[in-house]
Amino acid sequence: MKDLRPHLRPTVLLAFPVVMSQLGHVLVNLTDSLLVGKLGKIPLAAVGVGVSSTTVLLILGIGLSMGSVPLVAAAEGRRDRPELARLLVSSVWLNTLMGIVLAGLGQLVPLVLPLLGQAPEVVALATPWVRVMSLSLLPLMVFQGFREFAEGLGLTRQAMWLSILANVVNVALCYAFIFGNWGMPQLGMLGSAWASLLARVLMAVLMAGYVLRAARLRPYREAVTSWWVVDLPILNRLFHVGAPIGVQMAFEVGAFSFSQLMMGWLGVTAQAAHQVAITVASVTYMAASGISAAATIRVGQFRGAGQLRRARGAGVTAYWLTLLFMGTMGLLLILTRHWLPYLFIRDPQVVAQAATLLFIAALFQVSDGLQVVGLGALRGLEDVKVPSVVALLAYWAVALPLGYVLGFVLHWGAPGIWTGLLLGLSIVAVVLLLRFRRETAPGYPAVATPGETGDFIKKPE
Repeated sequence: MKDLRPHLRPTVLLAFPVVMSQLGHVLVNLTDSLLVGKLGKIPLAAVGVGVSSTTVLLILGIGLSMGSVPLVAAAEGRRDRPELARLLVSSVWLNTLMGIVLAGLGQLVPLVLPLLGQAPEVVALATPWVRVMSLSLLPLMVFQGFREFAEGLGLTRQAMWLSILANVVNVALCYAFIFGNWGMPQLGMLGSAWASLLARVLMAVLMAGYVLRAARLRPYREAVTSWWVVDLPILNRLFHVGAPIGVQMAFEVGAFSFSQLMMGWLGVTAQAAHQVAITVASVTYMAASGISAAATIRVGQFRGAGQLRRARGAGVTAYWLTLLFMGTMGLLLILTRHWLPYLFIRDPQVVAQAATLLFIAALFQVSDGLQVVGLGALRGLEDVKVPSVVALLAYWAVALPLGYVLGFVLHWGAPGIWTGLLLGLSIVAVVLLLRFRRETAPGYPAVATPGETGDFIKKPE
C-alpha cells in the first residue's frame, strides 16, 4: 500500500473535476426524468425509450473522443509540443465530423422504434423527442473535441465548471419549456429535449473559447501550423484508439438500452421503473467513470515517460478508490431504495418495481465501478481492442441472453433482466482486472531498465 500513497492525492484531484463534468451528461437525463415523471408514467417511459436510443449514439461519440486522452497524455509525458498541436487540430475535426454523423443517424432512430415491440403511445411521444435530442449530439461532440484535449493535459476543472453551468441552464430551461413557465410555450416532455440542445450549444461555445483563448494553452496553439490542414496519420491514430473505446462503451450502454426495450415487452410499468432505477445507478456510475478518466491520464503520462511501474501504481490506486466508493454507494442504495423512486413518480406499482431493481443495482455497483476503471487504466496503456471484444461477449453473448431466459422463460420479469446485466458486468470486471495486472507485471512483456526507480519500458512491438 505504500506504493499507492504518492498516487492517491493526484488521482483524486484529477478525478473530482472529471466526475463533476461526467455527471453533467447524466444530470441532463436525470433532470428530464425528474420533471417529465410529473407528467405520468407514459411520458416517463417515453423518455426512457428516447434516452436509451440516443444514449447509444452519445456514448459511441464520447468513446471515440476519449481516444485523444491517452495520446495527449503520452505526448505530454514526452514533452512533444508539435505532436500535441497536431492532436488538438485533429481531435477537433474528428469529433465535429462524428457529431454530424451521429446527429444524422439520430434522425433515423424513430423509424426503428415501432418495430421493437414498444407501446404505440410510448413511441408516439418518444419520436419527436429523439429527433430533437439527436441534434444536440453535434454541439456535444464539438465540446468533447476540445475537452478531451484539455483533460489529456490534466486540465480537468474547466470542463467541470462548464458542465455545472450548462446543467443549471438545462434545469431552468426544462422547467420553463416543459410546464410553460416564465412566458415560455408549454411543450411537455419535448421541452426537455429543446432545453438539452440549447444547453449543449452553450457548453460547446464556452469550451472552445477556453481552449482557443486561455493563456496557459497558448504554447500549444502557437505550435499549430494550420487549423484547416489535418494531419492524416494523427487522425488515423485518434480513430484507431478512439473507435474501439466507442464500440466497447456502445456495447455496454447498448446492452442497458436493449434491456429498456425488453422492459417494454413487460409493460409500461416495468419500463418506467427501469428508467427510474437506471437513472439513479447512472449517477454513481459517473463517479467511477471520473476515476477511470483520471486513471487513463496518469497511466498514459507514466507510460509516455517510460515509467510503467508507476503506471501500474496509478492504475491500482484507481481500483482501490473505486472499490471503496462504489461499495459505499451500494450500501446507500440498499438503505434508500424504497423512497428514492418517489423523487421521480408517485405511481405505487412503478415505485415498488423500481425499489426491487435498485436492490440489484446496489449489488452490481462494485462490478460496474471496477469494470469501468479497468477500461480506463487499459486505455492509458492504449490497450483498447481486447476490452472491446470482452465487452461484446460479456454483454451480448451472456448478459442479455441470460436476462431474457430469466425474465421471460423463467418468468422472473424485470429482476431477471437486471440479474443478467449483473453477471455481464461482473465478468468484464474480473477479466479486465486480470488483464491490467498482466500488462503491467514486471517483465511482461517488458525489460527492466537500470536506474534508481526500477521502472521498465515495453519492448517495441
